Amino acid sequence: MLKQRVITAIVLLAVIGLVVAASSPWPFLLFLAIACACAGWEWLRLTAGPTPAVAVLTGGVLFIVALLQTWLWLGQSQPDTVPMMVAVTVSAAIWVVVVPVVVVRGDASAAPQSLAWSIFGPLTLYATWAALALLFLKHGAGYVLSLLVLVWVADIAAYFAGRAFGRHKLAPRVSPGKTVEGAIAGVLGVVAWVLVSANWDSTFGASLVARWSWPGAAGLAAVLAAVSILGDLFESLLKRRAGVKDSSALLPGHGGVYDRIDAVVAVVPLAVLLVSGSWL
Repeated sequence: MLKQRVITAIVLLAVIGLVVAASSPWPFLLFLAIACACAGWEWLRLTAGPTPAVAVLTGGVLFIVALLQTWLWLGQSQPDTVPMMVAVTVSAAIWVVVVPVVVVRGDASAAPQSLAWSIFGPLTLYATWAALALLFLKHGAGYVLSLLVLVWVADIAAYFAGRAFGRHKLAPRVSPGKTVEGAIAGVLGVVAWVLVSANWDSTFGASLVARWSWPGAAGLAAVLAAVSILGDLFESLLKRRAGVKDSSALLPGHGGVYDRIDAVVAVVPLAVLLVSGSWL
């Protein structure tokens, strides 16, 4: 298992390095579109029931929409962001208002089939893809990376602190391995990352501080860290309801694409709203 994880990680890093280094934006945006389509297929496998055609169709539609959106944006001197911002706003509102209630209830025995979550999945995945794609076109790979690192810091800090100091379960009915101590470490890690990265130009942290000041950025970083944890817990709940360990086996040793980006999908829509005035 460890060998598979390492090999898969190396391959992914190599692919990401190649698409980011390309002279055209198309390779990176195509990579994001493929990830979006795969995650859409996986999400619907968890929420739409046993009919595989629905999941396949969802993934295919997301891929086509992403390609068409990319083609339109690259042909416009001032990209039309209205459809993206509608999806981003609705998505962020659901992650902040609805998902916490569902996770706190932690009803893992509920039926996996859900029309509402089957609709929300493609919506929030499109919002995430579109936001990351436009951030890349406007600010470059470094800006996108600085936002993704926020999610990775939350996950890594929570994991190691939870293993070392975890005593109190965070959401035992949803994810027994997560602890309150780990969550606190994740929040502190994200706040530290945002404040440190704010000292570098063209980073998400710099945009957050520019719009909300240093204290405001610290508080909002804590909120984003909490949303990151919610994204992870929400996917765990969907998988428990569906009776599966991973969203798929597309990434050997890592599970599915959605398993790797569950927190990203939750964080990016809200993060974009928080800095939208600085780049729209």
